[in-house]
Amino acid sequence: MPQSPATKRAVCSQMETNQVRPENEVDAHSPRTHTCGELRSEQIGQQVILKGWVDTRRDLGGVIFIDLRDRYGLTQVVFSPQDNHDAYEVANGLRSEYVVSVRGTVTSRSDETINPKLPTGEVEVRVTDVQLLSKTEPLPFPVSAHEEKRQVAGEDLRLRYRYLDLRRPELQRNILLRHKVYQITRHYFDRQQFVEVETPVLMKSTPEGARDYLVPSRLHPGKFFALPQSPQTYKQILMVAGLDRYFQIVKCFRDEDLRADRQPEFTQIDVEMAFATEEQVYSLIEGLMQEVWKEVFDVDVPVPFPRLSYAEALSRYGSDKPDTRFGMEIVDVGAAFEGSGFRVFDGILERGGKIVAIVVPGEGDRGRGAMDRLDKDVVRKRIGAGGLVYFKRPSDGGGTTSSVKAEVLPSEFVDRAVEKAGAKTGDLVLVLAGDAPKVYEQMGALRLYLANELNLIGRDTDGPWNFLWVTEFPLVEWDPEAKRYAAMHHPFTSPHPEDLDKMLDDPANTRARAYDLVLNGNELGGGSIRIHQSEIQRKMFKLLNIDEEEAQHRFGFLLDAFRFGAPPHGGIAIGYDRLIMLLAGAQSLRDVIAFPKTQRAQELMVDSPDAVDAHQLEDLHIRVVTPKKD
Repeated sequence: MPQSPATKRAVCSQMETNQVRPENEVDAHSPRTHTCGELRSEQIGQQVILKGWVDTRRDLGGVIFIDLRDRYGLTQVVFSPQDNHDAYEVANGLRSEYVVSVRGTVTSRSDETINPKLPTGEVEVRVTDVQLLSKTEPLPFPVSAHEEKRQVAGEDLRLRYRYLDLRRPELQRNILLRHKVYQITRHYFDRQQFVEVETPVLMKSTPEGARDYLVPSRLHPGKFFALPQSPQTYKQILMVAGLDRYFQIVKCFRDEDLRADRQPEFTQIDVEMAFATEEQVYSLIEGLMQEVWKEVFDVDVPVPFPRLSYAEALSRYGSDKPDTRFGMEIVDVGAAFEGSGFRVFDGILERGGKIVAIVVPGEGDRGRGAMDRLDKDVVRKRIGAGGLVYFKRPSDGGGTTSSVKAEVLPSEFVDRAVEKAGAKTGDLVLVLAGDAPKVYEQMGALRLYLANELNLIGRDTDGPWNFLWVTEFPLVEWDPEAKRYAAMHHPFTSPHPEDLDKMLDDPANTRARAYDLVLNGNELGGGSIRIHQSEIQRKMFKLLNIDEEEAQHRFGFLLDAFRFGAPPHGGIAIGYDRLIMLLAGAQSLRDVIAFPKTQRAQELMVDSPDAVDAHQLEDLHIRVVTPKKD
């Protein structure tokens, strides 16, 4: 017998007010017996209680089907007047993202309604009781575990309502993956006898290449703490303290311009070892990567990882983080053009510059228009090179054609360059000329552009996983603005033993005991063996134009510690966010961090950074100066 409107309202009211219910009915305090991703055919016939969000609702005329969702998965629950008329009436009022608790019996689905895409797809729950736990207002964007039910919302909107965005299964999988790798990392280092030590978040400003985030001190007016760019100096202190092996999964902070793979606050796996050699660091981290990939993908990562010196990586790939998943390696073809009479090339060779080439397989039939666009829009505008020279070997087997007229660049020199580059019939040879190392970097950028354009790089999580070590970085690099040398890593990086004698006389060619871990063209981490001898440290400070007073002011506590028996030591820091991004196959760090910042370093959900009360500034002895308009 149909219920009156008043009766319906009474039923709904009872569902929403958590009134005491009979023992065989569900209420807000009944614990769930299973999650929404747990039920299988083994539970058929059991009475269960599920709790979660209404993902989708389908009314098939007398029977209502709801996909109930929690972070574990989806379960189809069925409301029918024959099972419980009151529950069916409540289901009539349920909408997407309402939170409910249901009791019912697990039954098998009919053969034609089994959903093989869901782990719970063979069963459903026939509901005998339901309680509405929470309603929702209209959503700013659709949320569903079913991809076809979602609409792509702008990132700013999703970050503003991050708690809704995080309901998406993709983001939840990323957060769970992050958690899993945390546990793998901690267990791995514990087995290797590493001690996890927390280092201070409020520390002294010791600039490391980026701007510090500063925190004013109320108790010490005019003085500031800095948020750490890394725990570098503290972990070296721990080695002096004799803890021997330290690690930490730690937050770091850098006030710098952002992009997809950079955040103002980020997480590192930070590692330091006393009496360490490069080989020990390599072996340790290779073992960690093996364990992570085995646990996450059941993939056996081969070790040891290949190694390239910095100079070799730059000359072959145009990058200190080379992507080796495809070919198109850079070849120096300068010798092929000696005596060519081509003014541009002759001038570059005379001043010690480089002429470099890459071979693009199968692109020898590209038309003139496509090549002109590549030169104008990519080589000149995007990469910033002076211009592109190219040679084509058509697939029909005809002669090589050049973008430079034969009377300007004779064909014999073109043929020599094409042979040196290793081009075959059907290939395209691209040539850039200029000063090193810039011309290598420009060709490296062009190489990556073409690899993406030609789909030579996979974007899924099936591999290949090309790990490698880049070693023997330069100790210093010239800063043209400051007109002085700056440490390429940090001022405590040890020089290569073979280059100690030329630190001051030939700093540009002095190698460091520094190394980076690279995966598929991404820098995963970097580290070095440190300076622990005071005379070498003084020489390093002299090279960096840091006088004794400045060194004592910036690093006095560490220098003092080194006076009391400092062991040789070294380590590495792995970028945890980037590691998870690659494991998840995500395109941005923001997809693997629960509450990330935008490219303008804002957290939109809580609206930070934000203004503070005047009395707070007064307590800190700070006055805000309004920036002048240009």
